[in-house]
Amino acid sequence: MIPEIQVHTIARQMFEKHGAEAIAKAAEQAQLCESRGESDEAREWRHIEDAMKMMRGPHQS
Repeated sequence: MIPEIQVHTIARQMFEKHGAEAIAKAAEQAQLCESRGESDEAREWRHIEDAMKMMRGPHQS
């Protein structure tokens, strides 16, 4: 399991690199890992995805 500080570092770096698409890219990575049976890696990508959602804040309507 990736340490929490590293999860947030990766999430921030992905936002810097991919902008608004960063969350979708993390979800895609999680799905790829799941399809290959790599459940631990998929869980880490989901954790990164969740961290990015928290960083983004609530949806605006």
